[in-house]
Amino acid sequence: MWEAMAHGFMLALGLILPLGAQNVFVFNQGAVQPTLWRALPVVITAALCDTLLILLAVLGVSLVVLTFAWLKTILFAVGVCFLTYMGFITWRSKPTIDKQEAERFTPRRQIVFAASVSLLNPHAILDTIGVIGTSSLQYSDSLKWGFALTCILVSWLWFLSLAIVGRGAGRLDPSGKLLRGMNIISALIIWAIALYMATSLLGELFF
Repeated sequence: MWEAMAHGFMLALGLILPLGAQNVFVFNQGAVQPTLWRALPVVITAALCDTLLILLAVLGVSLVVLTFAWLKTILFAVGVCFLTYMGFITWRSKPTIDKQEAERFTPRRQIVFAASVSLLNPHAILDTIGVIGTSSLQYSDSLKWGFALTCILVSWLWFLSLAIVGRGAGRLDPSGKLLRGMNIISALIIWAIALYMATSLLGELFF
């Protein structure tokens, strides 16, 4: 059991650490909102979306996605468009740590945006389903659930920690310059992922 849980911990941490639209949004809301409690909607939504993807992956959806090549192609095509758009939005974002900015991201808007960057990002979906789902195939019964629950726990702790760190950064940098720099770097990373996905898609279609 401990081996499966350790495997799940390292795997989930490795997948969730890279900077992307989901992580940046959680971090930004932690910095922008006047209190940590006001950022909980985005934390809970992001964690619930990851929980859903992990459970679907472990329950066998990974086999379906990996079996039908056309489904993977569609996911990649949608992913390229979505990530290109998200990179553009992130690049143009000029965060300021003030009350008006916080009010623009109401709990409902936090939930909708967090769900979109979590569930409409095919690259993240394929990572979760392809890596976690495939890795879970080596376990059965209680070992499989120990592996899955550890991955889910890592996700919840990560997003909560990200909001807390964002809250600290917001206090240290009320001008928003740090967040602006992070947004620029994140946009470049998001575009790089989109370019990589587009190259992979073209390679599968024409070569």
